[in-house]
Amino acid sequence: MERVDLGTGIELCYELLGAPEDPVVVLIAGLGRQLIGWDDAFCQLLVNDGFSVLRFDNRDAGLSTHLEDGPPFDLAEARRGGRDAVTYTLEDMADDTAGLLDALGIEHGHLVGTSMGGMIAQTLAIRHPPRVRSLCSIMSTTGADDAGRSTPEAMAVVMQRPATDRDAYVSTELANSAVIGSRGTLVDEAWRRRRFESFYDRGVDPAGTARQIMAIVASGDRTAALAGVTVPTLVIHGDVDPLVTLPGGEATARAIPGAELLVIPNMGHEIPPAVQPVIVGAIAANARRTAPGSASRAEGSHR
Repeated sequence: MERVDLGTGIELCYELLGAPEDPVVVLIAGLGRQLIGWDDAFCQLLVNDGFSVLRFDNRDAGLSTHLEDGPPFDLAEARRGGRDAVTYTLEDMADDTAGLLDALGIEHGHLVGTSMGGMIAQTLAIRHPPRVRSLCSIMSTTGADDAGRSTPEAMAVVMQRPATDRDAYVSTELANSAVIGSRGTLVDEAWRRRRFESFYDRGVDPAGTARQIMAIVASGDRTAALAGVTVPTLVIHGDVDPLVTLPGGEATARAIPGAELLVIPNMGHEIPPAVQPVIVGAIAANARRTAPGSASRAEGSHR
């Protein structure tokens, strides 16, 4: 893993996997999640399918820049005040991603984002169309107030007081997964525990996550702007996701012309191992709806 200075006061920690000549899939993490939130096995499936993979820590997550100053956590004020009421917005996070591509000499890529990462990917497709060859928005939504609303139980998970030590963090996240995670045969407690242990050990930042929540709320509704997205788009959603409920994915698919919707039975707000091959296959098929060689590195790439 390496870090790159974007020249904006933000440094991002990133990892590039796969062969330099292969088209690039850019994986954008969700709320509070680090680049390791994209499982090694998931990334390897993409590499095996002929893609290189770029995964990175968003600002205020993992080993990227954490912004200590800013307005206090106040969702009502973020909704009223927009950009002026928050440290940054999803637009800034999308610009971070574009800046990372610039720094690495990557001309354009296939964007894949989960939850908040899906919102960032949508925003990047709106703000920087030439950088995007295909788009996959997973368990995400458009920002419209009436799309994908969390259940009260799921919202309580997001808003609870953060744990203060490793054991408490892991046990709390496991309990949270029982509320917002998958159901039936997709439940994998051992996988969840390994993830949460690795997240804590690498570094978690509840204050940074709070700033990301404020960014989401302040960024508003993307529905109208998404109508201008023209790249091949795939929307993936679990049918039992209570944190971003299925209407959020349905609204995203309606908003983007020609978008395809893939609903995964029993999947909650996570991508468990059992469904990763199906999801990677769908991402690859969507990416290949573009022209051959449509995601590439510019000359002078560090790779």
